[in-house]
Amino acid sequence: MSSATSEQVPVRVYGGPTTLIEYGGLRFVTDPTFDPPGEYPMPLPGDHKLVKTDPSPVTAADLGPVDAVLLSHDTHEDNLDNAGRALLSEVPAVFTTESGAGRLGGTAHGLAFWQTAELKRPDGGTVTVTGLPARHGPEGCEPISGDVIGFMLTSDDLPSVYVSGDNANLEHVKEIADKFAPVDTAILFLGGARMDFAFEGALLTLDSALGAEAAGILGARRVVPAHYDSWAHFQEGRGEIEAAFVEAGLADRLDFAR
Repeated sequence: MSSATSEQVPVRVYGGPTTLIEYGGLRFVTDPTFDPPGEYPMPLPGDHKLVKTDPSPVTAADLGPVDAVLLSHDTHEDNLDNAGRALLSEVPAVFTTESGAGRLGGTAHGLAFWQTAELKRPDGGTVTVTGLPARHGPEGCEPISGDVIGFMLTSDDLPSVYVSGDNANLEHVKEIADKFAPVDTAILFLGGARMDFAFEGALLTLDSALGAEAAGILGARRVVPAHYDSWAHFQEGRGEIEAAFVEAGLADRLDFAR
């Protein structure tokens, strides 16, 4: 997709949930993951593992300077792995959940839902980072799946950028739309993640159809899908995403940003 909007806010997806957003002269990375394929034990009772199937196309060093990390949560390897953790120590600001900031320390700043923080732009302006509601599974999942958060980037002279994080709840999307719609760029974590042993196989992230519905709710002019590949627990990939957006009449809004 080529438009003034997509050129104004460059976004690049690097596999899994990791994206690079250039916004107001600052460089933001979401959920940094660079480790090789393999099995990653989960912090749950029983012998449960996350399985990474594909290598990351870049290393942390390949990204160049990073001004801030937008980390939806720190408790799952598919959102923050060993190499991603190493990157955090080099980044001036890391925005994440309040509980995650307590675990990570360093430059991590915890945001409650709707709480804001400001970063200075190189040109003297400011970028506002707003923490947004997200839920990593069905209602009541939080004691097991943990706290998660989404983000909105806004600035006076720039279009808005939404990062969903690992959210499976459209009611939260409606709350976000009430405050921010229309959203210019929505980076939606899709893939329809499910695990047989978790919540009777309920969705842990949006699937393709719900992603298209979320795009409509947000009035998003551009949708950048992320977190739908490279891990075994994703049930849907690019083909399903494209089909769902075609079905919803929103195919022209998709930008896979590879």
